[in-house]
Amino acid sequence: MTEKQKNFIQRIIDEDNLSGKFDNRVHTRFPPEPNGYLHIGHAKAICLNFNIANEYGGKCNLRFDDTNPVSEDIEYVNAIKDDVAWLGYSWDDRLCFASDYFEEMHKYAVQLIEQGDAYVCDLSSDEIRKSKGSLTEAGENSPNRERSIEENLNLFSQMTSGKFKDGERTLRAKIDMSHPNLNMRDPVMYRIIHSYHHRTEDTWCVYPTYDWAHGLEDSIEGITHSLCSIEFEDHRPLYDWYLDKLNVYHPQQIEFARLNLDYTVMSKRKLKRLVDEEFVSGWDDPRMPTISGMRRRGYTARAIRNFMDEVGVAKRDNVMELAKLEFHLRQDLNKVCERRMAVLNPIKVIITNYPNENSEILEAVNNPENLSSGVRNISFSRELFIERNDFMEEPVKKFFRLAPGREVRLRYAYFITCDEVIKDDSGRIIELHCTYDPKTKGGNAPDGRKVKATIHWVNAKDSINATVNSYDRLFSVSSPDSSEDFLSVINPDSLEVLSDCMLENSLLKFNPGETVQFERLGYFCPDIASSDKNPVFNRTVTLRDSWSKFKKGN
Repeated sequence: MTEKQKNFIQRIIDEDNLSGKFDNRVHTRFPPEPNGYLHIGHAKAICLNFNIANEYGGKCNLRFDDTNPVSEDIEYVNAIKDDVAWLGYSWDDRLCFASDYFEEMHKYAVQLIEQGDAYVCDLSSDEIRKSKGSLTEAGENSPNRERSIEENLNLFSQMTSGKFKDGERTLRAKIDMSHPNLNMRDPVMYRIIHSYHHRTEDTWCVYPTYDWAHGLEDSIEGITHSLCSIEFEDHRPLYDWYLDKLNVYHPQQIEFARLNLDYTVMSKRKLKRLVDEEFVSGWDDPRMPTISGMRRRGYTARAIRNFMDEVGVAKRDNVMELAKLEFHLRQDLNKVCERRMAVLNPIKVIITNYPNENSEILEAVNNPENLSSGVRNISFSRELFIERNDFMEEPVKKFFRLAPGREVRLRYAYFITCDEVIKDDSGRIIELHCTYDPKTKGGNAPDGRKVKATIHWVNAKDSINATVNSYDRLFSVSSPDSSEDFLSVINPDSLEVLSDCMLENSLLKFNPGETVQFERLGYFCPDIASSDKNPVFNRTVTLRDSWSKFKKGN
């Protein structure tokens, strides 16, 4: 890789290594808060931190910033570990928690108090917020700012021992209430929270804020380059101030642009609303941009990693097209997925000149893009199912599929011609009576005649009846965050449940997470709720990008 091809983070690390700044070490970390499931935006941070470490022969920690017991849960811890591992990364023996350092961070807080750099404040959170001022107006000092060191030590000890109620007091850094950066205006370091913690249980009732904990965690773990998303750029002076005041090992914080996708929201708060208010079935709903949701839908880790490579690393936020992620998904799936035939909206075909009791075995290619995947046997008999939209009683111009008196090719099988259309009392077509040409086995006519269409089918005798969830974009507009209420622009057609779909019976051998191409229809995978008795498949992605075409047409 040339110097020009390297991103700005790689160039910074190269300069640090040349100067010996960190003894030529590279040690990064991925530090999620366990208060929800990871989403595709987190995947960028995961790939960046682990890839940077791997590139330089360094290390990357998986660290949980578990500093708020109210919103955190072991469920989220386990889900995050699963997601990171699924993406293809290993933290080896470097699984860390902020709670591992609560005792040490508390001692550092006492040190700041003893230095005169921190004080206990009696103001409520609302009062603190109001006293901060604005970008054009300086803040107001807390009436408790000049408490003595002895009084602050005593009060902080009482906070720690549980004497005060939630929110009754905080520990704040003493910096500058007129500082141009609002984050530097006496930020809160500790708040009182009487709540059960998933690791420390009831040991603590004072918990560090993110800004206080973040730098110390990096310092304690020996992190060299603390890679953060761009919203933490204004927090870097505070990161540096804490570490400098404590005179401890000082990593370098570097900010990069977040990943934003169209037709998507990335806010954990908004994603949680979707779950809590039951707009989706859960964090792993296949319409969600969560990694678990994408796994359930049939995404591959390789496609996500390849997408992140294309996104690259920049200093300013931009919006990527979801269609680009789907492009990488199709590219990957096309190479690795086996093919099967499935009929989602079936209409029965009876081949009237095929012997009643006969059946035969035909050979089908598993993946024409990867011949090493071999072939499979499929059965053929008198009664079949085809897609309802592959037939038109009165065909329009450029419709080349099956119609009365018209001949088409059945994939891997024979030419058939539609002779008769059978309808029920309401006029709905229920059956097509056709004849086949036995000389066209394999799809070619000895006399050289051509047909204009090849359609897929399944054998009525041994096909499986399944439910198929047809997923689409969760939002109907490209920028749901720009809407007054993002819930008002949910796509009403984001999920279509198709029942009584008829599928090739070999699809029962596929497990959740194993994606397969339904020929001519798209990529699908079994849902986690699928079983042999009640098969359920989720649409992963269409064969082509219909949304881009839709946008161009509008």
